[in-house]
Amino acid sequence: MARNNGNAPFLISGGGIGGLVTAYALAQKGFAVRLFEQAAEFREVGAGIQLGPNIFRALEKIGLKEAVLADAHIPPSQEMRDALSGKLITNIPLDAPFIERFGQPYAVTHRADIHATFLKACKSSDLITLETSRRVDGYEDHGDRVTVTLENGERAQGCALIACDGMWSTIRERIVGDGKPRVSGHIAYRGVLKREQVPEDLWRPDVVLWAGPRCHFVHYPLRRGELYNLVAVFHSDHYEEGWNAEGSKELLWNHFKGLRPEVLRLLELIDTWRMWVLCDREPVKNWTHNRVTLLGDAAHPMLQYLAQGACMATEDAVVLAEQVSAQPNDLPAAFAAYQQARYLRTARTQIMARVYGEFYHARGVTAELRDSAVGGRTTQQSYDGISWLYGGP
Repeated sequence: MARNNGNAPFLISGGGIGGLVTAYALAQKGFAVRLFEQAAEFREVGAGIQLGPNIFRALEKIGLKEAVLADAHIPPSQEMRDALSGKLITNIPLDAPFIERFGQPYAVTHRADIHATFLKACKSSDLITLETSRRVDGYEDHGDRVTVTLENGERAQGCALIACDGMWSTIRERIVGDGKPRVSGHIAYRGVLKREQVPEDLWRPDVVLWAGPRCHFVHYPLRRGELYNLVAVFHSDHYEEGWNAEGSKELLWNHFKGLRPEVLRLLELIDTWRMWVLCDREPVKNWTHNRVTLLGDAAHPMLQYLAQGACMATEDAVVLAEQVSAQPNDLPAAFAAYQQARYLRTARTQIMARVYGEFYHARGVTAELRDSAVGGRTTQQSYDGISWLYGGP
């Protein structure tokens, strides 16, 4: 039985990773949900994402950890190398000592795979209604309920509204009012290869990051090792909204020429790159108003350098569901408690993601300082350095 406001459902705007996992987390607590996705079908644009121990801690609470791991690849280590010299800067084991330290694994997966897992889970629940081709254009907060207006003029009523509508959230503009996202000046290109397309000497089971001047390159396996994910990031003033534009190969080569042969050989294997401009926003303390709240990228969009976008959204969803369950008859208080529990952690992740971006793209003396600082760490010191993030929400 749904427990909220006489069975009035929670309304969710956005059917990406954040929207789906929020719907499922609420349903697990016994609440009815109606989710609106503006696209004609549920699908996730993108390629590989990294999943830190903190997301598995959250997924375990809602029973989806094993389902996500079934499609994932667990790399034996993370490695950073100098993209000019090839020198190993640091190697962080992700095997038994890592799992013992953090209580959960580190994995990499295809964005479409984790999205599909969340979608399947939502479809299995009688409390969740999923609707496509339904863009939320506006809302009214009546104090005791919320009404949303859809693109076709139809209106839908619920007990509350949760905006999971991403980086360019229209609902955020009403609550926070901070305009367009902050453009970082960095562009990411992504491509995916089949296992058999990768030369044997270039295949690595690890997450490998090549750090270069004003650029970096990452590669790792996906989908149980059946695919190989490539991401090239570089500084550029080019701007284009969205996540799936075709990237210019000439622009890419202008930024990566002169790097190690291993990097160039892998880059040559991709015929068509998809690109997106990296953006974030300044951290904010208030993303909730009465019965409307933001979640994931709508609340705290971040650069991808800590690989925490999906992880933070999943943590958000679990915390939100817990707070709603604790105060089902006072949703404004539950939403305020969710925000209070999340804003400092997500703000720290937003800020540190920017720092890591500078760290990966360091040049000259700055790069030497990075290498000496990171290269001198023991495995335990490396674990200590990231424990604030992986140690839990």
